[in-house]
Amino acid sequence: MKNAIGTTIPVAISDPINQKILSVSEDLLSGFQTDPFGEISRLTEIPVDIVIDRVKAMLASGTIRRVRQTMITTSLARGSLVAWELEESKLNDAFDYMFQEDPFSGHVVIRTADVGSAGERYRLWTTLKVPPQFSLEKHADFLAEKVGAQSYRLMPAKKLFALGVGHTRRKQILPGSRSEDPGRVIDTEIIPLTSEQWKIMEVLKREFAVSELVQDLWQQRADEIGITLQELYDTADELEAKGLIGRFSTFLEHVKPTADGERVTRYNALFHWAVPEGMEIQAGQELGRHHIMTHAYWREGGPEFQNVNVMGVVHGTDKQLILDHKKAIDNHLNELNIPVSYTNVFWGGRSEIKPSEISPLAYQQWCESNGIDLGDMTAGGNL
Repeated sequence: MKNAIGTTIPVAISDPINQKILSVSEDLLSGFQTDPFGEISRLTEIPVDIVIDRVKAMLASGTIRRVRQTMITTSLARGSLVAWELEESKLNDAFDYMFQEDPFSGHVVIRTADVGSAGERYRLWTTLKVPPQFSLEKHADFLAEKVGAQSYRLMPAKKLFALGVGHTRRKQILPGSRSEDPGRVIDTEIIPLTSEQWKIMEVLKREFAVSELVQDLWQQRADEIGITLQELYDTADELEAKGLIGRFSTFLEHVKPTADGERVTRYNALFHWAVPEGMEIQAGQELGRHHIMTHAYWREGGPEFQNVNVMGVVHGTDKQLILDHKKAIDNHLNELNIPVSYTNVFWGGRSEIKPSEISPLAYQQWCESNGIDLGDMTAGGNL
């Protein structure tokens, strides 16, 4: 891709200007951003036209996989981490189905753990969200039948303590690096929206095409649904006041290599800890304090996973360094007298990531396309 004067624009993550942009644009633009490229320009001291050119070029090349305003969907839809037990011969077909055919499954990862460790037979891991009036269990039952799963374990988040990416920044983080303050506690109670708020939220959260990346980013989205730009801003402010706005972000292709062979990360690890009942929030906040954590949450693993109840995700290019980070977290919990009766690591392999659909209208359309009576997928329905 070339700029206005015909010069080829660098798209490598290692390019100094791109690194500077990405260190901000990945996860430092919190809340609703009326002018995200202007804010990146202000924080990096890079002219805004260069910021836009670089982001467009990296998106077009696949270095950046998506650009979007994120929402805190844990408060908009019923959600869960799901571990699936399948015969090895069905694993990749199930992976493909979850990623390609189910818009409500987001992260899809094949994971491995030490042989004989709790839950090691659960190889396929996904995130699943459904609109609040529908049943996670019934959706999971449908998927299990489709892919031939032997069993599955739903692990909805009770609380969240870290939610971000920032792989460019995290490359420089040393084991044990943590904030002075504990991780914040993010609730997962469902917050109802009006039909107008849903309509505007849909255009706010949809990812941007290369051609849409201009400084006046939101005018075309307001025009699309027939409202003024100020009306869009006002509704975004309402959603932010409800705690539903995440951040504006450029998401890197952090699993597969980019076109020039660069990798943002090579390994991703899902850490499990079992702490005493009543200490889940304290332990989770201590996980969220560590700068390396991209996600940390309270989820109940049940007997299948030795009753673990706090979990977290770390990415990196060096497997031993990831383990060193875990050791530092283990030591920190021990120093605070937070007992850990069991811990484990599930390593990610094949992986695809897409935003989970959460729209009630999209769910209705999905049911129709699969020949499912919409009423059967509610909590009181009969699938």
